Amino acid sequence: MTATLEAPAEPASDPSDTFAEPAEPKRPIPESLAPWHDPHPWHGWLVTTFVLVFATLTRFWSLGFPKGYDFDEAYYPVEAQEILRYGYEDNRGYTFIVHPPLGKWLIALTEWLWDDKSTGWLTNSVGYRLAPAIAGIAGIIMLTRIARRIFRSNLFAAITGALFCMEGLSLVLARTALLDIFLQTFIIAAFGALVLDRDQMRGRLARLLAEGADLTSGVPTLGPRPWRLIAGVMFGLACAVKWTALSFFVFFVLLSLIWDRAALRAAGVRAPTRHWLKRSVIWTPGAFFLAPLGTYLLCYLGWFSGENAQGRHWADTHSTSTKLNIFGVRIPFNWGWVPAPIRSLGAQTLDAYRFHEGLDSPHIYGSKPWGWLILGRPVNFYYDSSSKACGGNNGCSRHILLIGTPLMWWAFMPMLVWLAWHWFTTRDWRAGAIWVAFAAGWLVWFQDLKRTMFLFYMAPLVPFMLLGLTLALGAMLGPPLAKTGDLWRRRRAQLRRRWGLASLSIYLGIVVADFAWMWPIFTGGLRTYDVWHAHMWFQSWV
Repeated sequence: MTATLEAPAEPASDPSDTFAEPAEPKRPIPESLAPWHDPHPWHGWLVTTFVLVFATLTRFWSLGFPKGYDFDEAYYPVEAQEILRYGYEDNRGYTFIVHPPLGKWLIALTEWLWDDKSTGWLTNSVGYRLAPAIAGIAGIIMLTRIARRIFRSNLFAAITGALFCMEGLSLVLARTALLDIFLQTFIIAAFGALVLDRDQMRGRLARLLAEGADLTSGVPTLGPRPWRLIAGVMFGLACAVKWTALSFFVFFVLLSLIWDRAALRAAGVRAPTRHWLKRSVIWTPGAFFLAPLGTYLLCYLGWFSGENAQGRHWADTHSTSTKLNIFGVRIPFNWGWVPAPIRSLGAQTLDAYRFHEGLDSPHIYGSKPWGWLILGRPVNFYYDSSSKACGGNNGCSRHILLIGTPLMWWAFMPMLVWLAWHWFTTRDWRAGAIWVAFAAGWLVWFQDLKRTMFLFYMAPLVPFMLLGLTLALGAMLGPPLAKTGDLWRRRRAQLRRRWGLASLSIYLGIVVADFAWMWPIFTGGLRTYDVWHAHMWFQSWV
């Protein structure tokens, strides 16, 4: 199938010129290059507003409960306060710092803005949870807009945004001062920038074809690519929250380059690989190396300027000569050309990496990747049974459990199977992108199964699972009804559409009901012990 773009208007010809050549006809544009123009863009903003309100209500509802710290909040709000005082983590009471500083800087910002002088920052739970809540809302809005663009549908943008609002793991993380919600948000932003870069490049190729350019022998320069640069910055910010962003960075950079080659091939370029190397690959170091590296280092400005920051002067007391172990061969290498502060940061990073690699002690809420998709072992963030206000015969319970919305998550595995088949039979680029994200966010964890892991390591992958689920729901609904065709085919299509709409509505209704049922478990609502126990569907959830 092809779509057409209007060619630029030609100057008016002289009516007296009887030998004027006829106007050149429209040039067909491959459908994969044709840009999407929403006929009702205001519908998209209505959808965005609806999702924003839904996300804000769910993330800000009773945000200050419970007072004090949940799970690992004992670390990050404290380190955020140290950053406010000194510009770096003072590391009181811990062995060393094991995560980059950006997430703690963001927590520190809202701690400072929401400083409660009467109670002190240690009890100001709203202050240190405000930044995660804002990041969670921003991630939902960005994913909604991304879904609108890649599905070319305001309806499925609304479905994606609503599903994200009701996704339990992201909800709990957005209401807790941990780092993973920031990681999730920056990964979404980076992917969105790459999607915009993809559309921008294809739009430029489409315009060249529409103007009559012959691209078979090559393409001229395609101009600046600001969205690719923004993606590099977002990846740098993501890595400055947690280094687990690195796998998404590598996989998505490769995916973006594959998109470029596919675009040149769709435009009819002969020898697309050669022109791809010339027009795309050769320019990637700026956006995909210098930009993320520079962004990452800027996030350490407080550490660089702090004379007493941990490990800041490591390079002053260590030699610049070392031996690199490459395939079992130790090769002498001298790092003297690298500035001393950056060498010190490298040593600090290596120590933290070794800490994570050696972290294999058993944990009561630890889990392995094969159990994540089935919610085999959620994480208990908070539990209190001391209240008697609920009036239950067996006592009362408040519980915050880090767990995905079950009936939403249990659709992920069949969705992934369908997605693989869909990509194999249609080569739908969206299915391929979601599988790339799945490899970056799930398969990579199998390389070191001995280390301690938790369910919330899935956080940066969840948005892509929701995109995949929305794509599957779109296939369930079926294609729009055609305005032409024989009566029998129209009736068959109408029946197919009705069954699809009924199935879609039933599934979404089940998810809404499941979210409402799990809401007190996500937010620590007061329930009788018997009602709480009814929420614990499996022994491993307790």
